[in-house]
Amino acid sequence: MWKRLRPLIIATLLMPTFLLPALSWATETEDEENPPAEPVPVTAVDQTAQPADSSASQAALRLLSNTVEPGSFNTLYWSPEQSFASIATPVPVLVAHGAHPGPVVCMTAAVHGDELNGIEMVRRLMFDLEPKQLNGSVIGIPIVNLDGFRRAERYLSDRRDLNRHFPGNPQGSSASRIAHSLFTDVIAHCQYLVDLHTGSMARTNLPQLRGNLKKPEIVEMAKHLGGITVLHGAGAQGTLRRAATDAGIPALTMEAGGPLVLEEGAVDYGVKALQTLLDSLGMKESSRFWSAPQPVFYESQWVRASQGGILLSNVKLGDKVKTGQVLGSVIDPISNTGSAVLSPFNGRILGMAVNQVVQTGYAAYHVGVEKAAEKVEQEAEAAESQAEEQDKDGPSTSQSLDE
Repeated sequence: MWKRLRPLIIATLLMPTFLLPALSWATETEDEENPPAEPVPVTAVDQTAQPADSSASQAALRLLSNTVEPGSFNTLYWSPEQSFASIATPVPVLVAHGAHPGPVVCMTAAVHGDELNGIEMVRRLMFDLEPKQLNGSVIGIPIVNLDGFRRAERYLSDRRDLNRHFPGNPQGSSASRIAHSLFTDVIAHCQYLVDLHTGSMARTNLPQLRGNLKKPEIVEMAKHLGGITVLHGAGAQGTLRRAATDAGIPALTMEAGGPLVLEEGAVDYGVKALQTLLDSLGMKESSRFWSAPQPVFYESQWVRASQGGILLSNVKLGDKVKTGQVLGSVIDPISNTGSAVLSPFNGRILGMAVNQVVQTGYAAYHVGVEKAAEKVEQEAEAAESQAEEQDKDGPSTSQSLDE
C-alpha cells in the first residue's frame, strides 16, 4: 500500500513550493546557415498518463515493427529514412516495457553528435531498470545522430543541424527526412519526452531544464524532476522539444555540461533528476528522490564579447553576480589591450564559454534572473486562459511574447 500511495503523498506535499521557473532567450545555438524545412502537420498525441496500478497487467508494446512483451528489456533498431540506404546504420533504441500499466517516458541523447553526457545518462538509467517491477515503459535512444557521433561533430555530414528540422518532412532534405522518421516512428509513441543536450561550441551549461512554462502541463512535468534549475523558453522552431510540445507531448530539454567530454558531476546530476521523474510518475521507486525546491529563471540573457581576443573568466558556473560585475576579460595577445565583459543585471551564471580565443560578438556568459514560483504558475494559468479565449474568438493578430 505504501508503494502505491507514496508518489501521490509526495506530490501533494511538494506541490505548493516544488517549482521555481526560468527563461532562456538563447535556448540553443541557432544555425543560420541551415534553416529548418517547412514542418509537416503532426497529429496531437493523447499524453494523459494513467495512474500506475501494480495489480493490473500490461499489454504488449508495439514499436518499430516489433512487439515488446510486458516485463522485458529489448534493444530495437530505428532505421532513419535517407537516400544512401546501402550504407545506413540502424540506430539502437533501448526499451524497458514494464509488467504493469503506466506512462511512456522517452529520452533522446546526442541529437548533436558531439554531446556525450546525455549518452551516459541514458545508459545508466536504462540499465538500472527492472522491467518486472516497472509501471509503464521507458524508451531511451542513447545516440540519435550516429552520423555526427562517429565524426565527433555536432552536425550531420551535410552540415545541417538535425535539431532544427523537427517534426520533419518525408520529401525534404536528408536532415528533415531523418527528423520525420524519428518523430513518427518513436516520438509519437511517447507521453513524456526529455531531450538531453550539453552546451555547444566550447560552452558549458549548469545542469538545467528548458521548457515552455506558459503551458501548465510542462510546469507540472518540470516539478517531477526534483531540484534541478529550470529555464523558460518556447524553444526554437524545428527543435525536437518544440515539435513534441506542439504535438501535445509534454517535453523538456535537459542541458548539462559541455561537448566532447564526459563529466561525472553533470551526468550524476542528470540521472538523479531522471530517476526522480520516474519516481514522481509512480513508475519506479527511487532511492535518490530529489525533493529540493527548483531555482527557476523566467528571464535571462547571453552577454557577448565586444572585441576579439583571448577570453579569461573571473566567474564559474552557478556563481551569483551583480550588475556591472566583471565576468571576464577579452585580451588582444599582440597589443595587450582588452575589454571587460560586464553583467547586465543581478543574476546567476547559467552557462559560459570556456577560456579560449573568441571573435567579436561571441556569446560568452548566460546570466539568468530568478523568479518566484507562485508568479510563474500564475502566468502559466493566465496564458492558458488567454489561449482558450483566443480559440473562442478566432486567431489573434497580436505578436506572442515568445516571438
